[in-house]
Order: sequence, then C-alpha cells, then structure tokens
Amino acid sequence: MSTTLPARYLADAAPPALTHSSSQGQLLFAALLGIAVIVLLITRLKLHPFLALTLGSMVLAAVAGAPLDKLTSSFATGFGATVTSVGLLIGLGAMLGKLLADSGGANVIADTVLARSTKRTLPWAMALIAAVLGLPLFFEIGVVLLIPIVLLVARRGNIPVLRVGIPALAGLSVLHGLVPPHPGPLVAVSALHADLGVTLALGLLVGIPTLVIAGPLFARVAERWVGPLEIPTRTLPSEDASQRPERTPAFGAVLATILLPVVLMLAKALVDVVVDDPKAGVERAFDFIGSPLIALLLAVLVAMFTLGRGAGFTKERISTTVEKSLAPIAGIVFIVGAGGGFKQTLVDVGVGDAISSWADKLHISALLLGWLVAVLIRLATGSATVATITAAGIVSPLAVGMSTTHTALLVLAVGSGSLFFSHVNDAGFWLVKEYFGMSVGQTVKSWSVMETVISVVAILLILPLGLVL
Repeated sequence: MSTTLPARYLADAAPPALTHSSSQGQLLFAALLGIAVIVLLITRLKLHPFLALTLGSMVLAAVAGAPLDKLTSSFATGFGATVTSVGLLIGLGAMLGKLLADSGGANVIADTVLARSTKRTLPWAMALIAAVLGLPLFFEIGVVLLIPIVLLVARRGNIPVLRVGIPALAGLSVLHGLVPPHPGPLVAVSALHADLGVTLALGLLVGIPTLVIAGPLFARVAERWVGPLEIPTRTLPSEDASQRPERTPAFGAVLATILLPVVLMLAKALVDVVVDDPKAGVERAFDFIGSPLIALLLAVLVAMFTLGRGAGFTKERISTTVEKSLAPIAGIVFIVGAGGGFKQTLVDVGVGDAISSWADKLHISALLLGWLVAVLIRLATGSATVATITAAGIVSPLAVGMSTTHTALLVLAVGSGSLFFSHVNDAGFWLVKEYFGMSVGQTVKSWSVMETVISVVAILLILPLGLVL
C-alpha cells in the first residue's frame, strides 16, 4: 500500500500518496514523536500521565497525517472501550482490597503464615504472603499494607530487613506485572484480545519461578550488597492490639475470598479446554461465572460477609468501606483509559502495521519485541502501567493470527518488560526507599536490581514457552 492512513480515515480525506517505505517512515516517526512528547510531559514538566497521554495521542495523529476532525475520534473510542472493559474490574478490585485491609484480613494472613514459619523459612513465607495479598491489591496499596508488617517481622526475629523485605516486594511486583486482575495485564489482555484465563494460568506458571529467583534467592545477594540497615521506627506499625478491629475474620474465610476470583477464572479456562461443545450447559455456566467481571463481583459480594461481617462491621460500615475504595483509583482509571486511547490511535493510523512489517523484515520475535518496547517506555516514563498499555498498543497487530497461548505469552512479555529497572522517575522507587530508610544508592542496589531480575528472568522463561507451547 502507498497510503499513510487506514480506510476509516481515507473515507473522509485523501492525503498525498507516499511510497511504502516513506509511509512506514512517517508512521514510525509519528509514533516516536508521540511517545517522546508523553515522556517529556511526564518526566520534565511533571504533567499528569492522563494529560500527557491525551496530548501525545493528538501529536501522533497529527504527525501521521490524520484529518483534523479525526484527531480525537480514535482516542475517544479507545478511552471508552478501555474504561468499559477494564475500569469496572479496577473498581471491583479496589473494593475487595479495601475490605481486606480494613477488616484486618491482611493481618490474619500474615500472622497465620508467620506463626508457622521458622527463621530460615521466613523469607519464603513473606514471598508467599505478598503473592497471596497481591492478588486483589494494587502494588502501592500492597506496599503500604505489607511493608510495615515486614519491618515488624524483621525486628521481632532479629533478621536483616532485606532478607524478608525483598521477597515481599518481589511477590507484589511479580503479581503487579504478570497476573490479572491487575490494571496493566488487564489492559494488555484487552488490547491484544488475549484469553484472560489462559493468561492468568501462564502468568502464574512464569511468576512462581520468577518470584523464587528474584525474591528469597536474590534477597541474600541484595543483603550483602547493601549491608545492614537500621529499621526506621517511623514506619513501624503499632503493636497496640486496640488499634485492630474487635473481631477478625477467620483465616480460611480470608484465603478463600482472596482466591475466589482466581479459581473461577482458571476453572473457566480449564472447562474451555476440556469441554468441546460450546453449547454445553457446563461450559456456558463457567463462561459466565468465570468472566472477570462476574468473578470479581462475586468475590466482592462474598467479601462483604466473610471479611466485613467477619470483622464485626455493621452494614453502614461495610457500605462506607466500599465507597471509600473508589476515590483513590480515579487517577488509575483515567490513566488506563488514556493509555487505551493512545493505543487505539496507534492502531487506527497504522503504526502497529508498520511496526509489524518492520519486525518481520528484521526477523525479531514478537515476544522479544514486545518486551523491548515495554522496557524502553518503562525506563523513559518510570510507570509500569504506562509502559504496558503503550507497548501493548504498539505490538497489537503482531497478535493477529497468533494462537491463544502465544497471545497470552505476548501479554506476559509486555508485562515483564514493564518492570525493568525502576529508578528515580518511578514513584515506587521512592516509596520503597522511604519505607526502608535507604539511600538512593542502596535502593538501586536492592529494589532496582530486583525489578530487573524479575523482568529478565520472566522473559527468559517466556521465550522458551513460546517455542514449545
């Protein structure tokens, strides 16, 4: 083709014909300029990512040659579709996480596991706790909730803080980057039209060994690199029992509630494989209850009883807790939605097709390309979520014609790339630094390297899976 824009734009305008190579060059330049604008606005001008993504989308469309009256149409379409498909799930996940935190359910999980751990197994226990609690919690919420417990455990057990801290951070980070229903993986699943159940199953398959290597095993290395740390008393939680709810939910009820949406989604994926008849009643039933929206909705409704009532909350207290969970995620929803708008703009102006053609000529694996694009955007913007949703949009044409398994692996490749080397432009970097009372150099040696280990180990596991599955 010699045109710059896809058919939906050509119906309204006919830009000057270009050669195939010049068309691709213009589109690639438009994509790079759009991303550069986003990076500049976020990192230099400290503009909110929602505004940066919106302006970057307009620059991309204008430079690609889209008609002026179409500059915002693709962005609006992508924004609406993403918020519709992902925004509801983010809201339900926030409700579940808030009920877990306020009811004392997180402390129940931590106390139960730690009571059954020895000094030698504590790092593994902290990784397990973080992985379980990380399923319904956003990363930042998980850090705020879990790290004070980590510091308390380190002080009580007279254990170097990084020996238990790194496994906990790794557990939260691996779940955040690789496993739905976290926002990044959810947006990538939507953008690449991947099967959520298969992505969830493969995410756990890749995530478990990644967590083992980047968590308990790397913790020993980080401990030697950083040296002994003094636990900052200002971030230690109070040990005053009066500050906890009068009652706490039972351990089994908390665990079952957290795992309920994961079990339902995995069950749907398993039934889809085992049952061949799409009209079978069993498959239709699991397609319904195993869909992300219904699975998370059921988990929230169950949590109101197992966590809310289990902690002795009144109906009014439960309602207030659920209501308060939504305000903090407004920014996340708008960022994710704007990322969806940027993705749709990339697709509609033909950037994705140009990237796909370029990758074919250079014989670059789609999985490796998705990882590399996410790495570059992560290093530039500092945001794992922005890196995931932008990279997913760029490589989305590569998913066309892929098998269900390979599309899910492409989601994981993008997610793993989005975790690469967190540094000073990442809010998570400063959150970890302050909670552990480390210097910038110590944070780089521990947290930043841990994130890089997660990213590299994950892609080294994903690439062979792409050859055998």
